[in-house]
Amino acid sequence: MNKKIVINVAEHETRVALLEDGNIVELFIERGDVSDIAGNIYKGKVQRVLPGMQAAFVDIGLKQAAFIYVSDIDGARYNDIENLMLKSNEGEEDLLNINGSISTTPLINYKYHIEELITEGQEIMVQVSKAPLGSKGARVTTHISLPGRFLVLMPTSDHIGVSRRIENEIERKRLKGIVESLRQDQFGYIVRTAAEDIQKEKIAYEMGFLKNLWENIQSKYQTVPLPSLVHKEVALSLRAVRDLLVHEAEKLIIDSRSSYEAILLLLDTFMPSLKDSVELYEEREPIFDAYNLEGDISRALTKKVWLKSGGYIVLEHTEALVAIDVNTGRYVGKHNLEETILKTNLEAVKEIAYQIRLRDIGGIIIIDFIDMERKSNQDRVFNAFKEALTKDRSKTHILPISEMGMIQMTRKRIRMPLTRMLCEPCFYCEGEGYLISRQTICHNIYRDLLRESRDMMGVKVSLRVNPEIAELLHGEENHLIVSLERIIGKHIVIYPDAQLHMEEMDVFEILKD
Repeated sequence: MNKKIVINVAEHETRVALLEDGNIVELFIERGDVSDIAGNIYKGKVQRVLPGMQAAFVDIGLKQAAFIYVSDIDGARYNDIENLMLKSNEGEEDLLNINGSISTTPLINYKYHIEELITEGQEIMVQVSKAPLGSKGARVTTHISLPGRFLVLMPTSDHIGVSRRIENEIERKRLKGIVESLRQDQFGYIVRTAAEDIQKEKIAYEMGFLKNLWENIQSKYQTVPLPSLVHKEVALSLRAVRDLLVHEAEKLIIDSRSSYEAILLLLDTFMPSLKDSVELYEEREPIFDAYNLEGDISRALTKKVWLKSGGYIVLEHTEALVAIDVNTGRYVGKHNLEETILKTNLEAVKEIAYQIRLRDIGGIIIIDFIDMERKSNQDRVFNAFKEALTKDRSKTHILPISEMGMIQMTRKRIRMPLTRMLCEPCFYCEGEGYLISRQTICHNIYRDLLRESRDMMGVKVSLRVNPEIAELLHGEENHLIVSLERIIGKHIVIYPDAQLHMEEMDVFEILKD
């Protein structure tokens, strides 16, 4: 399978797309807001302890207080990190994600209750393990993890583990032996998949780098006010190199020279052999257009997705779960009803697995397939679905098709789903549906004008948009217009037009002053 990473870097937004055989399967977006805080380390203050929930709220300086479970507090469990790893079916490497944080699982084998571990008003160092999702605040942990290219440093543990993706037992023992021989402290380490066949010197260098980073974080923690950000995760483009390149993709293409050079510098330090895998995109056509990604992203924001046969699936997000419904639509088949239903369900299986991964849907998912009478056909659909999900890097658990023809499953939730990240509740329909968020519309206008500017001959550009968008472009998002004027060399005049839909815009060239 041909895998690539395509990165679009604009002044105020970075987008990373993971492609498999030319199709986008995962999308990561960074805009510098609270959706990008996973992996950050904060000096927080315990606001409220809830013994009945065995949890607490922690003020880390955001609008919403973060929350922490007793299982995420150092010393709360017997053999904390060992228990955590036993809970991971895929092994140590599965604890990590592109957000740079270690994923924790609530356990019930507690040594202490939460009220015995922390008190209200107490200072506490925490790391964000899950960014805010909807009305929920960020989830935090005191089990700090600092990921590098080859190692993950875990200063609150003394465990040494090796990624189970490294299957050669001799290599596993070699790597574990290297870490044990180099370790001069009681910190824990996970040897990542990228460390396979790496020389001892490079592991020693990264071990020293991570140890110095941890010492700097501790020093900064002592001096910053309460609450404060102590350590910020590296930029999304560098995380893509660290977590995706080689084992998830063979090539990386990026459209920013400064980011390209930063990536080469990183690789020159840790893996010079990968420098040939990185390519700078310098064509005039936007990089996501060149790889035909914008259409797939837009399609991933719709409720209804059509299948090639004429059938379709509908995805509905609720507070508690995501419901997916399969319908035959325009497809009428050729022979009999059972065959028509089976073919539609089998086609839907691939699309559902693809959409779950691309949209990054997590939590409880209920899939209502079209009813099939034969048990053998139900088994075919279930097995095909399990096979389709094997490409997903997130942990999933699937139950067999029920008597009502539904599959119940769970998928590990780390980030906001794509619809929550790129959309906001629609005020036209009072929250019954979604439309593209105003911020996303502003970024779309930025890209559209940048694209159209190549053919513009005038001295000015007149931009008519909905008054809500005009206000945003004159205010909070004015930096986009300032940036655009500098790039295209033309003055942009923005006019509010109440007749335009939120997502519409009219662009006119002004030939003379």
